[in-house]
Parts: sequence; C-alpha cells; structure tokens
Amino acid sequence: MHTPVFLIHVAVGLISSYGYQIISRKKETEQASEKSDCQGVEICHLFQSSNAVDADINTCTRTKEIGFTSPDKWTWWYVDLENILSIYSIRIQFKDYGERYVMRQTGRFAGFSLYISNTTIKEDGYLCYKNGPELPTLDFSTTCVKHGRYVIFYNERLDGTTYPTGYQITTVYTELCEVTVTGCKESGVYGYNCDVPCLNNCQELRCDIVNGTCVGCTAGWVGEFCNKYCPAGYYGLQCRSTCTGHCRDNLSCNHTTGQCDYGCGKEWTGLHCNTQCPGCVHNCSGQCLSYRPCNRTTGRCDGGCNPGYTGELCDKVGRYGLNCSEICSSRCRSESNHCNHRDGHCEHGCDDGFQGSTCEESFVIELVA
Repeated sequence: MHTPVFLIHVAVGLISSYGYQIISRKKETEQASEKSDCQGVEICHLFQSSNAVDADINTCTRTKEIGFTSPDKWTWWYVDLENILSIYSIRIQFKDYGERYVMRQTGRFAGFSLYISNTTIKEDGYLCYKNGPELPTLDFSTTCVKHGRYVIFYNERLDGTTYPTGYQITTVYTELCEVTVTGCKESGVYGYNCDVPCLNNCQELRCDIVNGTCVGCTAGWVGEFCNKYCPAGYYGLQCRSTCTGHCRDNLSCNHTTGQCDYGCGKEWTGLHCNTQCPGCVHNCSGQCLSYRPCNRTTGRCDGGCNPGYTGELCDKVGRYGLNCSEICSSRCRSESNHCNHRDGHCEHGCDDGFQGSTCEESFVIELVA
C-alpha cells in the first residue's frame, strides 16, 4: 500500500505546486509495434499506447523489445495534444516491478529522449530532455517550457554503440504507465492559472507560459513583449525588411506594412514608393491635406484640401469652414473675396461702407462741412 499512496501524493503535489493544467489525459496516442507476443484483442489491450494517458497507474504500454540481440533497435511513443499548446512540464511513470527489479527497469529506460514537435516527426521538433549516463528514476519529471502539439518519447539501442554502465542493452522493453503533460488547455494564455492573455503583438498569440514573453512578434514589432516599433527605416517580420527611402519628406515607411502612409517623394509612386514614374511632373498644391498628398501623376488633391481651399488642385478660395461649406462675404477687401479659412473673418478689411469681422454691417460716412 505504501507505493500507491506515494504515487498519488506526488501526482497531487505536482499539480498543486505548478498550478498548470493536465493537457495529455485521454488524448490520442501512437507507439512503435507492440510486444511481439501480443496476439489477440484481449492480450493487445494490455499493452496499447493509450494506457499511458488513462489516469490509471496500473495499466501500462509495452512495445516490442529493442537491443543488440533484437531485430528492432529503437522504439517510440507519442501523445497528440490536438492543438499547438503551451507546455510546462512532462512526468513519466515507468513500470515498477518492485525493489528487486529497480536496476533492471531503470537500465531499460536509460538513455531515453523527449521531444516537443508540431508534427509526429521528432526531428521537426525540439529536444526537451536527453537522459545521460545517470540512470533515470522510475517516476521522472522535467520542466520543458515550449509550444507544440506532440510530445514524443524515444529510445534506442544501436549496434556498435558503447553505452554507460547500468544500461540494459538486450531485451529492452518500454513500459510507460502514465505520461502526464501539464500546460494550458487554451492557446493564447499564460500564467499560474492559465488566465492571463498573451499580448496582441505576440505572433499567433503564443507566449512563454511562465512570464508571458512572446515566442515571436507580428510584423512591425520587436522586443521580448513585442511592444517596440521597428527602428526607423525597417519594417515587417523581425524588422528584416528595409524601407525604400522614397517616402514623402524622407519619412520612414509604415513599420508594419512598409507602405508610405503619407505619400511618395518626387517622381516616385506605388504603395511602397518603389516605382519611378517619369510622368510625375506635377507639383502638389501646398493646400492638399498633409496626410493625404496629391496624386503625383495628375497633381490633383484626391484626398481633399486644407480648410478654406477647394477645387481639384485645392487652389480656389472664397470659402471657409468645415468642408468649405460657407462662402466668404463679397464685401471682404481682397481679390476673389478671400477671407480667413477657419472663421470667415475678412483678414484684409472691408470694402468702403462696411464693417464687422465679416463685413456684413453697413454704415454711413457723414461728411463734415
């Protein structure tokens, strides 16, 4: 009774200590060929790969033996987490036959590797753990802060290889009784309770499960938390792309898209101002909206005019106010009835006989004899 109590105690302690969620339980699994004497449904059921994620320490997997005297030289097992999730730790409880067989069992499992991958191919992923010359414990845990869909167990006994003392090199069975992967069940979150959202600029909303640093940044952003713009003159993913340098007034391009948001410099056109146009001969009117420059081919202020100006080239006056909706007084003393483009007051005074800010008040000039 001592051993089961101990195992339950460790399992509960692992969860309460780290606070992360179990993300491997009851998920789909696969493994290398099962034990060679697995014949018949009932016998095979005892060794199937899903036994390692069924939350029952008394049911275990068992693959065909590997070793110097066996035809098979490597073995594997994996669990599919169904989505690319944020992983914190991996715990493996190997088959324990009691104190008498501890050295044999640890020697069988010695040298194993754990991978985190987005495919079922371990080489596509990240080596999370590789057992060395020290024999593993039969209840093994390791921290592996990574993102991935598959957790892959792998071991081998290759001919011609010298293995450390204690490694079993013949009749090596792999028996996994429980594999517990902890992390966050939902993507885009991190933290002790998996309840803190990753920052919006994190690429694919993936961040470190412990501290929230971004695994990668969306286009235009850099820094551990992806909260810094690309340096001036650069844009895109990891700020690797260089602006063309032909934006209007030598401004930098948009740090995300690389486009020249305020238009192009003289004789350049296109969203990125990287196309030279010999036909760009028109000078923009000084009264085009500053943030919507004129069409470099036609010279027209397609984006609109500054207040007080109108016309395709924003070269007409005589109006004022929002959208030039008001007409200047005809009594303003200036050519084209020019008035202040904001409030309509006659900046140059009024015609004779009129007064007031908009020259609409008439008065009589009395002549003294």
